[in-house]
Amino acid sequence: MSENDNTVNIRSPKGGYHHGDLRVALITTGLKKLEEGSAESLSLREIAREIGVSATAIYRHFPDKDSLLSALAAEGMAQLAREQKAAGKAGGKEGFAEMGRAYVRFAMNNPALFRLVFSSLPAVADPNCANPEDSPGWLLRQSITELAGPKASDAERKAGVLRAWALVHGLAMLILSGQIAPKDIDQLINEVVSVDSLKLG
Repeated sequence: MSENDNTVNIRSPKGGYHHGDLRVALITTGLKKLEEGSAESLSLREIAREIGVSATAIYRHFPDKDSLLSALAAEGMAQLAREQKAAGKAGGKEGFAEMGRAYVRFAMNNPALFRLVFSSLPAVADPNCANPEDSPGWLLRQSITELAGPKASDAERKAGVLRAWALVHGLAMLILSGQIAPKDIDQLINEVVSVDSLKLG
């Protein structure tokens, strides 16, 4: 969860969750369930049973499954952005390539969550999102703007964004769908997502 979230394990003396902690616990348990199966297999009642609360309690935070999935997708998007930001901290062209590699590796490590993010959050690349630094799309546009330089036109920057995103997302989906099954995934990612392949000038 993000730095502003409450700790999941804090409970009241009587054993119940404090207000606000339950929502965090529900999201955390939902993310754990996504590691075991697909978004379609998630059950609000099963999640409630696992953390020891009633179905009524869960509906106060998430009135239906779609609302929980939206929260899980938002957290997945923020996690992806954090991993990309950490990978690209060196900056420059190689830092940008590392951000792309982190994108593909996130998909490999979190296939169900990755699919959920890009099937339920069309605002993943929305510059007006509430927390732009938690958006992979925002990070991508910022990086392209810096690397392209002040002389690049809007059309050139837009093309750079789409080219870079298409490369890493396409590679991720090809691997997830089983169309590519190399013995060494890391080597493949490093070879395909390179400074040269991103055509950064």
